[in-house]
Amino acid sequence: MQLRDTALPEVKLVLPVRHDDARGFFAEIWQRQRYAAQGMGAEFLQDNLAHNRDAVTLRGLHFQSMPAWQTKLVWAPRGRAFVVAVDLRPASPRFGRHASVELAAASGAQIFVPRGFAFGYCTLEPDTDMIYKVDAPYAPALDRGLMWNDPDLGIAWPVDPAKAILSDKDRRHPRLKDLPRDWLAGL
Repeated sequence: MQLRDTALPEVKLVLPVRHDDARGFFAEIWQRQRYAAQGMGAEFLQDNLAHNRDAVTLRGLHFQSMPAWQTKLVWAPRGRAFVVAVDLRPASPRFGRHASVELAAASGAQIFVPRGFAFGYCTLEPDTDMIYKVDAPYAPALDRGLMWNDPDLGIAWPVDPAKAILSDKDRRHPRLKDLPRDWLAGL
């Protein structure tokens, strides 16, 4: 695998090795020891699949508070998405900064997002699927979010805000400056 840095050193773009032939390709998408040797150790407990029918579907920015913070390894086995991670660690010198990458089935690229970061994406093609490996199960009582288009974050989303397809819940997330501090406890 190849690793590429993002704007946030803890968030990594991962390019698994693909073995192509006339039938298609084979790629190893997760191998615990190999990822741990690259500083991306996690005990993944759950895999999630999100199917997005339309381009400009926007999900996020999501996170879970303690004790259910999640490390995520995410890729798009079908379609393309613009993906964002925001540093929410209060003591971090990069608090409130973000990294963005494009994930596409054609490249097989992944993004590794450690605990302490909000995560979200916008689909760039119809019928985009996203797979997430997470190291903590979904905890509805600790499910949190950050306003996707908070001007203080400065994220250059590739979508007209009026055309973004969002859930009602994602429309109501607070801005970074209004996040309850107990949501970030333990980071």
